[in-house]
Amino acid sequence: MEARRALQASLTLLILVTSSYGGHLKSGPTLKMDQALLTFHNQLTEEVQVFYTSDYCYKCVYQHLVTVKPDNNASEVISTKFTLSLQVTRTRNATHCGWSRAYEEGGHYTVWIQMSGGASNPSCTEAVGKEPNNTYLPLLVAVLVMAIIALLFVLVPYIYRWRCTSKCIKTICCQGPQYSVDNDISCEAEHSTTKAKSTRLRSLDTFRGFSLTVMVFVNYGGGGYWFFQHAPWNGLTVADLVMPWFVFIIGTSVVLAFRSMQRRGVTRLQLLRKISWRTVVLLMLGFCFLNYSPRDGPLSWSWLRIPGVLQRLGFTYFVLSLLQTFWGQKEIPVRATHWWNPVQDVVLYWPQWLIIILLETLWLCITFLMPVPNCPTGYLGAGGIGDNGLYPNCTGGAAGYVDRWMFGDNMFRYPTCREMYRTTQPFDPEGLLGTINSVVMGFLGMQAGKIIIYYKGMNIHILCRFLVWAAILGISAAILSKCTRDGGFIPVNKNLWSLSYVTCMGCFSFLLLGAMYFISDVKGWWGGQPFIYPGMNSIFVYVGHSLLGFYFPFSWEMRSQSSHWEWLFQSLWATALWVLIAYLLYRKKFFLKI
Repeated sequence: MEARRALQASLTLLILVTSSYGGHLKSGPTLKMDQALLTFHNQLTEEVQVFYTSDYCYKCVYQHLVTVKPDNNASEVISTKFTLSLQVTRTRNATHCGWSRAYEEGGHYTVWIQMSGGASNPSCTEAVGKEPNNTYLPLLVAVLVMAIIALLFVLVPYIYRWRCTSKCIKTICCQGPQYSVDNDISCEAEHSTTKAKSTRLRSLDTFRGFSLTVMVFVNYGGGGYWFFQHAPWNGLTVADLVMPWFVFIIGTSVVLAFRSMQRRGVTRLQLLRKISWRTVVLLMLGFCFLNYSPRDGPLSWSWLRIPGVLQRLGFTYFVLSLLQTFWGQKEIPVRATHWWNPVQDVVLYWPQWLIIILLETLWLCITFLMPVPNCPTGYLGAGGIGDNGLYPNCTGGAAGYVDRWMFGDNMFRYPTCREMYRTTQPFDPEGLLGTINSVVMGFLGMQAGKIIIYYKGMNIHILCRFLVWAAILGISAAILSKCTRDGGFIPVNKNLWSLSYVTCMGCFSFLLLGAMYFISDVKGWWGGQPFIYPGMNSIFVYVGHSLLGFYFPFSWEMRSQSSHWEWLFQSLWATALWVLIAYLLYRKKFFLKI
């Protein structure tokens, strides 16, 4: 018996090795991006079951992967995005061997299930049949290419200025018939032009353009990398950062723009008209132009999604503008020595703070106190197979329940948690409760604008205030989340726009805006290129890439599905095209205003 098993094992191993190097008897499945092949060889005399779960999935129930018959083998394609935990059992409740591993893209892995000498339970031995691909090589090459391009953009203007300076010196030192007064005038004009400074804050347009550029890149797929896509539920990825940054800049821009209009003598009624018009346009853009279905055609009511990105931005802008119109149009008093002087930029606008505190209290009360049918009160999980499968229909807790009650099926039907958590309920990341915290996020941006106005000309004070706010918000996020992904009081969650998510993003926003303000507006080391161009035409770029994103030349049907090379090139190409379009519109002085 042992000799027969040894012979079968040798033959199986021979077949596996030959199949790994092309001399296979039967071709295996074609692997795509973020996939690997896992083959199980069962040398036992009874059938075994293999179950799996993702370590990123919080308290998820193990799912069936494959059944392997005795003295046989079975293969299955697995995901390589996150670390997997696997269990091999002969009965459903008895685990004989288990392990946790991060598999790599394109690899062929083999697991031998066999009885070890004298052991009561079988053992699982793993081997690599085919080495995996280098997943991050396309990303590394792209970073190097972009670094070279950025270096060229820095060096070319420097060389041009050096040549101009040399010509000016030559003109001054070498007075001859070949040099005319016109050359002197042109050099002086060019020199004065380079010295001229714009009164517009470049850091705001740069920050807006940077967040928009990253948003366009991740909307085009981010090269297929999981960290350029939204997190399945709790936690942060690059894609989860960009929209809060955009909302933050909306708040900052509202304060600075309304301050400028106040100085020009614009009345409150005129402001209300402008606010209402911009809000209606943003809402209509979101409802009509960005609501379409390949199944039912444009503007189909069965597909119409009531919440949306532009809808949230429009409502956030409306609330922030009302706060600034009624309680923000104040002249900053002459600074005097008071006990509250260090926080005067906060105390001066106490009615706004009172409204924001009431809004956040409303969010907390609804989220943690509102009863949800068949769900625990205060539930913040994804439901589905998460939390040991106890709450399968409780996706999003109170936030999901409120949206389903208000919007029915007219909301986002494929949430980010659907694939990993096996959820069946629709959930909208731009839902009603999350919009409350979007207003709070924008209000933090308003505070940044007030600091810039209040400490105008005092750059050290502005930067220090930004650092203080970043520290306060960062510590708050750390306390609320307990510096963990899933185990905090309020986890960092973009789908819910949780309070910890807002404070965490507020911290990043103050740090990033402060860095750009220092580099661009204080030191003048960087003009914000190329991000400043889409930042000055943000509505055009966002709506344009949403409407035309699936058409050539922005995208095409990819031939290679097994690696990230083509997808990453397509994402970078499409993003670069929109930056180029924004630059050409900037040269033509065309700015889409609402």
